[in-house]
Amino acid sequence: MTNYEVLLTMQKRKLDKAIAHLAYSYKKIQNLPSNPDILDEESMETWESFASRFTRVADMFLIRYLRTQIMNSDPGFSGSMRDFVNQGEKLGLLDDANAWMNIRELRNVAAHDYSETELAYFFERLKQECPKLLAIKLD
Repeated sequence: MTNYEVLLTMQKRKLDKAIAHLAYSYKKIQNLPSNPDILDEESMETWESFASRFTRVADMFLIRYLRTQIMNSDPGFSGSMRDFVNQGEKLGLLDDANAWMNIRELRNVAAHDYSETELAYFFERLKQECPKLLAIKLD
């Protein structure tokens, strides 16, 4: 096995576990309101846990797994995150590069402070995009 194949095996195992944790959190937020004005501490913690798990899966898939898959098939490939995502689409690893870049942007937005209105919108966007992460199929 090449070093990339060993890395992929490890990353698949970690990513599978992270997706299972995200699925658990996704189920918990299904019936919660997203407006932080009306959330109690427990509900807010549930949303924050979901957001954290969402960004973790997005990072693991795009930064670690996808990059390693591409480097395994073309060790000389280099470029930006956009280049890797586009290459992933060309190789059939992703179905829609733009949709995955939107998920990446949500991950980046997670690092910022929000107004209450922005936070509600952010939670709703995560909820809307989550099925795409849950549908990740690893070779």
